[in-house]
Amino acid sequence: VHLVESGGGLAQPGGSLRLSCTASGLGFKYAAVGWFRQAPGKEREAIMCNSGFDDTTYVATSVKGRFTASRDSPKTTLFLQMNNLEPEDTAAYYCAVSHYSHCSPDMWNQEEKYRYWGHGTQVAVSS
Repeated sequence: VHLVESGGGLAQPGGSLRLSCTASGLGFKYAAVGWFRQAPGKEREAIMCNSGFDDTTYVATSVKGRFTASRDSPKTTLFLQMNNLEPEDTAAYYCAVSHYSHCSPDMWNQEEKYRYWGHGTQVAVSS
């Protein structure tokens, strides 16, 4: 599975961006796919996991109510819609594919549960 993130850029506080995670190869369509981010000087954190099989989604408290995940019809792209952005959302954003088919409390925020990673896209939120 080869992953490419896109859609990052500069946004103002309160603004929106939509990130895309496009996959090629097998293993993405019905897999648990996660979004992670790493802010400067901080550890990488999980922000969301979306199950391709049943669309179950787990969301970190820090972005709940502002960020949502969705997939296109062929399920080859996972989107991360980010609304009401805050300066604290500034980070490199990564998508990752797990070998699990469903997100669950035991794995959704564990980096080691994800097998394939993209190279990331940068998001900066500043006025």
